[in-house]
Amino acid sequence: MRIFSWLFFLLTFVAPFTISAQKSTIYTHDLADFNKALSLFNDMQYASAQIIFEKVKLETTDEELKSDCAYYDANCAIRLNRANADVLMENFVSDYPTSAKSNQAFIEVAHYYFEQGDYPQALQWFERVDESQLSYSDRDKFNFQKGYAFFSSKNKKEATSYFNKVVNSAEYGSQAKYYLGFIAYEGDDYKEATKYFDEVSGEEKYKEKLSYYQADMNFKLGNFQKAIELGEKAMAKSNAIEKSELNKIIGESYFNLKQYDKAVPYLAAYKGKKGRWNNTDFYQLGYAYYKQNDFENAISQFNKIINGKDFVAQNAYYHLGESYLKLDKKQEALNAFKNASEMSFDTSIQEDAGLNYAKLSYEIGNSYKSVPAVLLDFTKKYPNNASRSVIEKLLIDSYISSKNYKEALVLLEKNKSPENRLAYQKVTFYRGLELYADRNYSEAATMFKKSIDGQIDADFTARATFWKGETEYVLDDYKNALLSYKQFASSVRARNAVEYKNINYNIAYAYFKLKEYDQAGDYFQNQIDAVKEDKVRLNDSYLRLGDSRFVTSKYWPAMEAYNKVIESRGVDADYAYYQKALCYGFIAKNDKKIDELNSFLQLYPKSSYRDDAMYELANTYVANKQQDLALKTFDRLIGEYKSGSYTAKSILRQGLIYYNSDRNNEALNKFKKVAADFPKTPEALEAVSTARLIYVDGGRVNEYATWVRTLDFVTVTDVELDNDSYESAVKQFEQNNNKQAISGFNAYISSFPRGMHSLQANFYLAQAYYSEGQKDKSISNYQYVIDEPRSEFTEQSLARLSQVLLDNNEKEKAIPVLLRLESEADFPQNKVFAQSNLMKCYYDKKDYSNSVVYADKVLNNVKTDDNVRSDAQIIIARSAMQTGDEAKARSGYAKLLTIATGELAAEALYYDAYFKNKDGKFEPSNVAVQKLAKNYSSYRYFGAKGLILMAKNFYGLKDSFQATYILDNVIQNFTDFPDVISEAQKELNMIKAEESKTNSSIAN
Repeated sequence: MRIFSWLFFLLTFVAPFTISAQKSTIYTHDLADFNKALSLFNDMQYASAQIIFEKVKLETTDEELKSDCAYYDANCAIRLNRANADVLMENFVSDYPTSAKSNQAFIEVAHYYFEQGDYPQALQWFERVDESQLSYSDRDKFNFQKGYAFFSSKNKKEATSYFNKVVNSAEYGSQAKYYLGFIAYEGDDYKEATKYFDEVSGEEKYKEKLSYYQADMNFKLGNFQKAIELGEKAMAKSNAIEKSELNKIIGESYFNLKQYDKAVPYLAAYKGKKGRWNNTDFYQLGYAYYKQNDFENAISQFNKIINGKDFVAQNAYYHLGESYLKLDKKQEALNAFKNASEMSFDTSIQEDAGLNYAKLSYEIGNSYKSVPAVLLDFTKKYPNNASRSVIEKLLIDSYISSKNYKEALVLLEKNKSPENRLAYQKVTFYRGLELYADRNYSEAATMFKKSIDGQIDADFTARATFWKGETEYVLDDYKNALLSYKQFASSVRARNAVEYKNINYNIAYAYFKLKEYDQAGDYFQNQIDAVKEDKVRLNDSYLRLGDSRFVTSKYWPAMEAYNKVIESRGVDADYAYYQKALCYGFIAKNDKKIDELNSFLQLYPKSSYRDDAMYELANTYVANKQQDLALKTFDRLIGEYKSGSYTAKSILRQGLIYYNSDRNNEALNKFKKVAADFPKTPEALEAVSTARLIYVDGGRVNEYATWVRTLDFVTVTDVELDNDSYESAVKQFEQNNNKQAISGFNAYISSFPRGMHSLQANFYLAQAYYSEGQKDKSISNYQYVIDEPRSEFTEQSLARLSQVLLDNNEKEKAIPVLLRLESEADFPQNKVFAQSNLMKCYYDKKDYSNSVVYADKVLNNVKTDDNVRSDAQIIIARSAMQTGDEAKARSGYAKLLTIATGELAAEALYYDAYFKNKDGKFEPSNVAVQKLAKNYSSYRYFGAKGLILMAKNFYGLKDSFQATYILDNVIQNFTDFPDVISEAQKELNMIKAEESKTNSSIAN
């Protein structure tokens, strides 16, 4: 038993001893490693230290040591900026909540992040610190750093609270006062800021910064001279950003002291906020230049103010307008004053700007609004303005100077006061001229009558009387036209009018149209005697003098007149030669007539009267009993003009020659050919009638009947009824009883759809419908005529049908009719009509090559009047623009500009400006746009497009205010032209994007 007991004792004693020894050894080893790691941590060898701390933490069983290792492990991770550092520290706090190092951990991490400049991260850890556990020595550092972390996070309230806790600290007091002063400065509490800044002003490290802040505070307190002194003092020791701000402070201080010459260099040296100026910056520098009469530099600053909508902007725009006026840049001044007048921040500036805007609108024109409307708006808005009487006088004059007669007339119709009667007479006259140029003759006549009724200015009364005659003439009212011309000629003031020069010519033509040829001839002679330098009218007067004498059987005087035309070798020389040849026939000199006609055919191989000459020559041979020569000449005519107007007549005449020579079979062949090839024509009817005589005389009536039955336009049994029905309708037509004629011709065509007179009936029915204004109903009848073989009615039917189709905007249908008219017309005016309308039709269907071909034809015709020439030039120019041939477009618009009136002139002037802009000739381009605004403001579309060009020009001249202001106004005022608005918006966006790089007031 004793042995067992001893053994038990030994075991129980030894075992605990062994365990204790093992623990002591491990702990001692772990502690040595921990101390080694701690030494590395203190030497800032955090990576090595962390490895050992982590090893010890894993191996040790001592909870306190584990806690310390976890603390330092997390600390190392923080200092090594490990991604999981915050997690390790969170784990330490949660795993060892009773550790004495928890609060210290928060403090040290916060201090670490603070020293690294990561104030938001530091602030997060400062917030976790239990401030009650801090020692007195740690508390100041904690309060200052936490206060600064709040300060850097813009939490000035919390920052102020913590800075105030250390304001008396020996170590942190000065810094706290500096930042408290800065917080007060930024809060505009300059008294508080001054107090703190003064307390630290003796410390060297704050002196540089304090000078800057004190300069700014004195400026803001209105102590401008002090601000200048402090700013100059701070300049040398400031950085680039601070120097920029000091320049602004000093410059604006001088500005407020009205020492503008001193302000300029400082204001100009300011770099702006983040390199960008605002509108106030531009205004102050601009105004400083303005006050020194340096208007060029003033403008360069003012015009950078874009999108300004405040008192500063209104002032800037007003002084911008003043600056432009000093440099005589009136269009630019108009835009600036307009802008200032639309702002109400300062009503006195608004009113004065409005006055300047109104005056400039009158002087140079206005594309935004009619000048009369601008002037009326001013008088209504400022009825007590001292310049009201001046504006009212300008209002009267503006009706004429702006040439915006349409809108002016609307205003005058509403205000027919006695003092406006003269203006009303002038405006109605000029509006009449516009309508006449636009070929709205009925409305033009109304305007001229209103002008005459005014009877205020004798000059305008006389001129309106003349133009009333012109509209009556164009409307085929020749009797009243003649009366108007004579009233004009007899008026006292007629000789002062530009129209008087050719009044004999106009009267002559009125008589000519009335078929009063003796009087016509006398007035054409008066024109010849009075005006020699106008070669075109002189030549035409000789021609019409010849015609007048010819018609009245005064053949020798007629030949004298025709000889003058022939000698000039100009237009219509071929016609004069032909007419002269005819004269010889009428004075019984057929041999001379034959010689002249043969000479004509040799001299004028391309004359449009060539077929007339051949036909007349052949008939003259017949009269001279030279039958063979007559037949040969008719053959020649038929051969050269297979579908000409004389073809049927020539074949008929050949048949009659054979008939009269008892060569009946040959005659019948000719008559049958006429009936077969030209059915329903008067020639066909005469051919059938003469053939009947041959058959009857030869006792071949049955043969005649058989032949006639093959003709669908002759019915033997109904001939008399056919004739009676037709003659009844014709009689009504000739008496201008169109309604009864329409009824009669319709009855005839219904009864005799293929009757002898169906061709004439369809033509006269179409004419009656046309005269009654039932133009659509005339189409089928004109179509019937032109579908038949060529006759005397073909050309007029082609002309009328094409006109109806054009009026109905059926251009595709009109083109083939116009092509026929062009090729078949004997009358030059019909050829011009066909070519000019083909030109327009092809352009409308975007067939630009053909439109140009016909435009060239129109221009090459010397008889084309200026209106049609304008149409041709515009077609050429527009087609060239559409096809990208700008060289040709330039030439076309330049030529158009010399002859166009009204809207075409506005278009030509726009393109004059357009091409100058494209060439970089911005100022000449603006001159053209100003002319467009002044003279053609009623054509708003081109006015709007001209304004966009003006904006581009100004931007090219580096005047961004003008450019953006104009574009803004285009967008606001021309919403009825979406394409213009789109173009303006595109330009405006581009300019604003560019300008926003230097002006912070412009939204991106």
